[in-house]
Amino acid sequence: MVDDGLAGLLAEQVAYYRARAPEYLAGTLHPAGAGELAAALDGFAPGGDVLELACGPGPWTPRLLRCAASVTAVDASPEMLALARERVGDDDRVRFVCADLFAWRPQARYDVVFFGFWLSHVPLERFAAFWSLVADCLTPDGRVFFVDDAYRTPEELINGDASPIIRRRLNDGTAYRAVKVPHTPTGLQRRLVELGWNIQVRATDGPFFWGAGTRA
Repeated sequence: MVDDGLAGLLAEQVAYYRARAPEYLAGTLHPAGAGELAAALDGFAPGGDVLELACGPGPWTPRLLRCAASVTAVDASPEMLALARERVGDDDRVRFVCADLFAWRPQARYDVVFFGFWLSHVPLERFAAFWSLVADCLTPDGRVFFVDDAYRTPEELINGDASPIIRRRLNDGTAYRAVKVPHTPTGLQRRLVELGWNIQVRATDGPFFWGAGTRA
């Protein structure tokens, strides 16, 4: 895939989530394993100044605020950020930033970087660059926590099971391409070790996995 094609795909992915915002929460499922993710994050105790990447409509932001002194929440969709603001309310510990994560650079360093259901939307061509961004966002002893899944329906697959490109539809049938890399916990942990991270990736009883750790 040439980079121009990749840029177009990523722009289409953002367009999908912007258009999806009004119907996003109605379509959110809570299958087996979701409670394990929440319990793992609570046990991780994301204290200090926390950076939340790709916050979406803010399902994780209130949970982060249980321990965090502050949360900076970044997302490329202003429509999703509006939902997140509504969810959080008037908590002055939260700052929302509308930005493309593939172009955004931090203006500060954080004690914790968190991202929920975002890593699978990062193309493998941008995987190393994304983790370089995460490193730039962290204090020297900063920590990382993420949750995700590898779930893709047969109807979403465009070029077969081996391709990371999927097609998702709005309720009205409008179709958008997006990235959904089917990481496995073992394979993902191996990739992170190769990039110099000490992150343990664990599977839940359901379709999810979560990772926590630091730079090596």
